[in-house]
Amino acid sequence: MAREIITLACTECKQRNYMTEKEKKNTPGRLEKKKFCKFERKHTLHKETK
Repeated sequence: MAREIITLACTECKQRNYMTEKEKKNTPGRLEKKKFCKFERKHTLHKETK
């Protein structure tokens, strides 16, 4: 399967907040999204971690 489960971590507090899937063939690089961080209590940039 080309889909893989990834973890998104907040760039400010470094907490791993979200789990999601991505299509490895379409997005070979690391995923970045603005999501709500419940520890910072605001929207921050979240990056894919290993």
